[in-house]
Amino acid sequence: MQREGCRMSGAGGPEPPAMITLEDLDSMAEDAGSDSAYNSNGSLEEEPMEDEQQERLLSYWQSVGRGHQVDVPEEMAEPIQQLTRNNHPQERERVPFLLLQRKEKCGEVLYEKRQYGRAKWACVKMQEEQYEQSICLGFMKIMKYICEQNSSGVYLGMTIPIVTIVHTNNSQSELTRSVTVAFYLPAQLQELPPQPLDSAIIIEEWPPTVVYTRAFTGVTNEDSIVREISLLAELLESPELCLQDTFIVAGYTNPAAANRQNEIWFLQRS
Repeated sequence: MQREGCRMSGAGGPEPPAMITLEDLDSMAEDAGSDSAYNSNGSLEEEPMEDEQQERLLSYWQSVGRGHQVDVPEEMAEPIQQLTRNNHPQERERVPFLLLQRKEKCGEVLYEKRQYGRAKWACVKMQEEQYEQSICLGFMKIMKYICEQNSSGVYLGMTIPIVTIVHTNNSQSELTRSVTVAFYLPAQLQELPPQPLDSAIIIEEWPPTVVYTRAFTGVTNEDSIVREISLLAELLESPELCLQDTFIVAGYTNPAAANRQNEIWFLQRS
């Protein structure tokens, strides 16, 4: 994996007000579903989303955004509607990988070593004052690309994890402002990915990559990421074999869990 340019990265969120994530979409989708009507046979009958409901969803996102000093513009109303309506957790495609090694202790998985294959990702670089701002704004751009703002004009489907590339200083004690949010293109779109209408989004082909990954739950902010980097570095026998200033935060959705499901990834040097 090259040192510069888009590479793999996660989405998550700090303490309330929550980050705009896939889990937020789960709860909003449930709310949207409760507003649908049932026909005489008792089956769900889809109805167009009313302006009032669309405004309610936009208002929710704007409220969350204000907690991170991020403005959610009116133009996000349609992408929010699209992603909410199409947000079915069981249909999310996972990024494929080959498990090379699993390190366990007393039944607990300490970390995994995985091989990710060559693949295309939609990437957007952000450099806001705060990590949370970069993630919010980056995810909104990716969201619009997924939701029809692409050369094909179609909904692309959701994949997981959404990844965030982060960089640290030499001592790994602080994150830099440079953040890349990335979305794995679904398998059926890998050969000919729809082009983004937003020039800030770049389609990158990432080479095969070996990563060391450790799962963690809860928020993903500057403090938690630095802590997880330190924990994984202590567990690895030879952390120097990995990049020392570039890491990935992978964000997954588990609607049944109270805390978000995340992973920290170390990238093995090529």
